[in-house]
Amino acid sequence: MTDTTILAADIWDNEFAADIFPELLDAFWLTIRLTAVGMTVALVLGLIVAVIRYPRIPVLSQLFDFYVLFIRGTPLLVQIFAVYFILPDYGITLSLFVTGVVVLGVNYSAYTAEVYRAGIESLPKGQWEASTALNLPRARTWAKIVLPQSIPPTIPVLGNYLIQMFKDTALLYAIGALELLTQARAIGQSEGRFLEPLTIAGLMYLVVSYISALAIRRLERRYALAA
Repeated sequence: MTDTTILAADIWDNEFAADIFPELLDAFWLTIRLTAVGMTVALVLGLIVAVIRYPRIPVLSQLFDFYVLFIRGTPLLVQIFAVYFILPDYGITLSLFVTGVVVLGVNYSAYTAEVYRAGIESLPKGQWEASTALNLPRARTWAKIVLPQSIPPTIPVLGNYLIQMFKDTALLYAIGALELLTQARAIGQSEGRFLEPLTIAGLMYLVVSYISALAIRRLERRYALAA
């Protein structure tokens, strides 16, 4: 065995990496679930906010404008602390998973709302005028004309937020959620070896981000061809 091989064995321990992999895999699936449910909340809530804000209804639109401004203007970590540590004082106690989903979903809904808004406002005014001329109900105009044309162009940006949310789940370490990065750090601290757990965690993040980017690009091309 050469000196280089011995040095590599001292730096990276395959047996240790194999032993900790199941723990990291469990944390990885938790991270996936947090991201999937949180992004679903963000997409649905963001769309509702965007649709309500668009007609500029007095008071109601201003309230949702403030909602977007407040959420985007405060750090995600502060929001996590507020929901998990302050709400129980008012009788609202949420589990770690629900806290993660609620905070991530609400936080990103403010960003997706702005993305939807840009897509809706890019729609030619003639589309609205045509629906008015045809006397189409407002709900049908949104469902059949506005949203099908305004959402597809926003897919790349929404996809970027999906990848960003996946990485932002790491902030849930602050309340003790054992998502991927927190589990990797916990293993490193307990075993005194950080290289293997952090490297495996980093590769897991990279694989998911890469696959997500490919899927988003494919969707973008699909809708571009359909258009």
